Amino acid sequence: MLAEDSVLLRDGLSRLFASRDCPVVAAVGDADALLRAVDEHRPDLLVADVRMPPGYADEGLRAAIQVRRQWPEVGVLVLSQYVEERYATKLLTGDTGRLGYLLKDRVADVDDFVAAARRIAGGGTVLDPEVVSQLLVRRTDPLDRLTPREHDVLALMAEGRSNAGIAGALVVSESAVAKHVNSIFAKLGLTPADSDHRRVLAVLRFLGG
Repeated sequence: MLAEDSVLLRDGLSRLFASRDCPVVAAVGDADALLRAVDEHRPDLLVADVRMPPGYADEGLRAAIQVRRQWPEVGVLVLSQYVEERYATKLLTGDTGRLGYLLKDRVADVDDFVAAARRIAGGGTVLDPEVVSQLLVRRTDPLDRLTPREHDVLALMAEGRSNAGIAGALVVSESAVAKHVNSIFAKLGLTPADSDHRRVLAVLRFLGG
């Protein structure tokens, strides 16, 4: 089964698998349709893109995690332009059988790609080396990368202080605090997103660490 919002890529993958004697039972373009189709067809393998409607963020990957949890007998191959570290870590936690994560731009051979899909459907694991590399880097505590001053700023953030309150406590300018806060976000891998509050997430990482 295929889940890909690009009509051209979805059609191309459908033709590719059909030509290799791998019938496609469903091909959908959004995460909600993905979950409905898996429930209906229970395919041997789901091939899913990370970014899908409605938000074009990580809906496909989050749906893949739900598939792994709700239908563990379904193999999952995630195809992506990049490594979505936060949800990729969740996806790869626990049993990694019947699971794959490949980067689209690094798929160099069609036959190798189909063979990888078959291995996953048969119970194997296929991970792009770049995915493994990025997730191993993430396993090191990002809090260790903060400077002493950034630790001070984050600790005051955890006390609920605003940038102005932090500036007063550390006797520095608000602009200096803002620079420290942005550096903290970057080192913790907290990119801007409408669905997330980076300040809260940073504090949660601090408290968890």
